[in-house]
Amino acid sequence: MPENTTGYTRPAKVFHWLTVLGVICAISLGLLMMNLEGPLQSRLFDLHRSFGALVLGLTALRLGWRVFHKPPPLPAGLPAWQHQVSQLVHWALYGLLFITPLLGWAGTSAYRAPISVFGLFFLPPIVDENRALSEKLLGLHGLAMLALSALITMHVGAALFHHFVRKDGVLARMWPWRI
Repeated sequence: MPENTTGYTRPAKVFHWLTVLGVICAISLGLLMMNLEGPLQSRLFDLHRSFGALVLGLTALRLGWRVFHKPPPLPAGLPAWQHQVSQLVHWALYGLLFITPLLGWAGTSAYRAPISVFGLFFLPPIVDENRALSEKLLGLHGLAMLALSALITMHVGAALFHHFVRKDGVLARMWPWRI
């Protein structure tokens, strides 16, 4: 499929798949770190925060790219309701890809734990120290992660539906290799 005819641009694909990897790492580390204690748990918290910062940055880049590079049109014959749900899910995903790491950053700031990004630099605190607020923000962070996971599941399910049932090329538009 030639670039920009029926598929997403190469940079859009790179941003998408790097975001996928970042989210998988952040969620996996987040679940793992909650079941450990000691130095390993601290290291996993640092990695989790690093991947969260990466996802936040990638999402900003993705949105910046999308402003100037519109996505390819959906296939002809797609029911209007599916187009509307697709738009809603995509924008909700973008929103949660911002909100989830921001809640983590704010909650960690309120706890006053340092946020090292892969040992390269530290993120500044974005709220004042307040342990009670930290607990609330990190609780919301967990709920946002659950909502993000549910939307990701819908997104993947829809892509597979388009590929295996409709056979309309929707998955191929974002897939990094020919399928």
